[in-house]
Amino acid sequence: MVCIAARFGIMRPDSEQNTGHAPSIVQNLSPCRKMQRMHRIATTALTAALACAALATTSSQSATFDVLIRNGRVLDGSGNPWQAADVGVRDGRVAALGRLGDATAARVIDAAGMIVAPGFIDVHSHAAAGLAGTLKEGRALVTQGITTVVLNPDGGGPTDLKTQRAGYEQRGIGVNVALYVPHGSIRREVLAMDDRAPTSAELERMVSLARAGMAAGGIGLSSGLYYAPGSYAKLEEVIALAKVASEFGGVYESHIRDEADYNIGVVAAVEEVIRVADEARLPGIVAHMKALGPASWGLSKTLVARIQQARDRGVQVYADQYPYDASSTGLEAALVPRWAEVGGTAELRKRIDGPEHSRLAREMAANLERRGGAKTLVIARYQPDVSLEGKSLDEIARAKRMAPVEAAIDLIMKGGASVVSFNMSEPDIELIMRQPFTMTCTDGDLVAPGQGKPHPRGNGAFARKLRVYVRERGVVDLPFAIRSMTSLPASVYGMKDRGVLRPGAWADVLVFDPATVRDVATYQDPHQMSAGIQYAIVNGVVVKDAGSFTGKLPGKLVAPERK
Repeated sequence: MVCIAARFGIMRPDSEQNTGHAPSIVQNLSPCRKMQRMHRIATTALTAALACAALATTSSQSATFDVLIRNGRVLDGSGNPWQAADVGVRDGRVAALGRLGDATAARVIDAAGMIVAPGFIDVHSHAAAGLAGTLKEGRALVTQGITTVVLNPDGGGPTDLKTQRAGYEQRGIGVNVALYVPHGSIRREVLAMDDRAPTSAELERMVSLARAGMAAGGIGLSSGLYYAPGSYAKLEEVIALAKVASEFGGVYESHIRDEADYNIGVVAAVEEVIRVADEARLPGIVAHMKALGPASWGLSKTLVARIQQARDRGVQVYADQYPYDASSTGLEAALVPRWAEVGGTAELRKRIDGPEHSRLAREMAANLERRGGAKTLVIARYQPDVSLEGKSLDEIARAKRMAPVEAAIDLIMKGGASVVSFNMSEPDIELIMRQPFTMTCTDGDLVAPGQGKPHPRGNGAFARKLRVYVRERGVVDLPFAIRSMTSLPASVYGMKDRGVLRPGAWADVLVFDPATVRDVATYQDPHQMSAGIQYAIVNGVVVKDAGSFTGKLPGKLVAPERK
């Protein structure tokens, strides 16, 4: 436009730009002549602008892309309504978005009638082992739209992130991966299973390990203050490590100390996250926020209010959530009090077999009641006897002719079990989901079909939210739900150029029919993959192509980019 406008004599010299004066060629004319000349200049300028626009359009129309998605309804991740647009992908990134006319591509996808959205980000995933092994494509993730996962949650996972990261890079991965620095693992490495505060030298070593993890590309600090040994930590210890994460632009995500009324109560536990976020000056996330057990139902209103109050005074606090009324954890973690775990498994066995058995059984019974009783705990994995998988603790206790607590102790002594625990209320789930600070997660494992009866969230959480809470119940609308899965987590975690569809962003892209996308996994048959995601693209590479997988491994390691 500059060259055309200059040729017609309508460009002003730099000294006249933005001065509010008419061009010098009309300044000495009569008012009438001046008006006529200005009209001709304006008309000429408009013609020149249209010519330039036509040239620009022609240029974009003739562009060549690696992948071109046509005729879709684009939800860009911001929460705005969809817009009709084409998406051009080149060199791993979104190169153009709009009406791309006669543009060509090596691969063209017709998205007529379908949603085109950014790939989903799972901020709390236990898929680390699966992605490090034979499931590195992450098919169960991709089929529910997940293109990025954040691993090492709950304070668990390797302390050596450099080696963990290198392993994924060398073997290849089908989705993007970010890694938490795990507080619990750091504490175990320095203090074993001791229930005490670290010495100054020990705390210095813990801080050093956290710093090494963040320097290796950690996305932030995770903690599991509900689990031993993280449960033995005072908050000052956690804050010291969180300050390190803050220096690197990281976050703090916590499986809070209490999701019910085990010890300090769920409200006080959420306030701990608020305090860490405030004092360490970083985003704090309440992991898989819930009010666990009948005695805590309804407390979601208080939790939401406390978080909003903190946000109103400038503290960055968020939550994530999976859309199910059941949680999943280890049987020992669910029922055994933390004092009994001090010193590790060998010491727990001594307490079970010794004079403390009665006290232990009594407190385990109280914990079982908190979760709703023996009928609400279902065995997900029990390697010593897989026939028990899918059965409730109540069924097992009746078959063994034992009290439920004694049956649980028997399972723990013989190798331990993981359980699915039905303990949440739908009103709490829906209230938490409606908050603009709530992200979506799976909290799920990535396991091969046939391995136990794990929680179906690992295969279905994101698709279930779209089916049940968007399409069927209308708890949230589609743009709001997509935002909770894309731009919100990308912003919170400092994932630059992810979670959005715009030119320059990484091309993590989904194409799906909002009327058919659905979870298929159930508690009885949890290994089924979700349906309805027609196409999934990771860093510009198609990994799910209609009904088939391409076998490509384009995933990258993601670190915070805030500076």
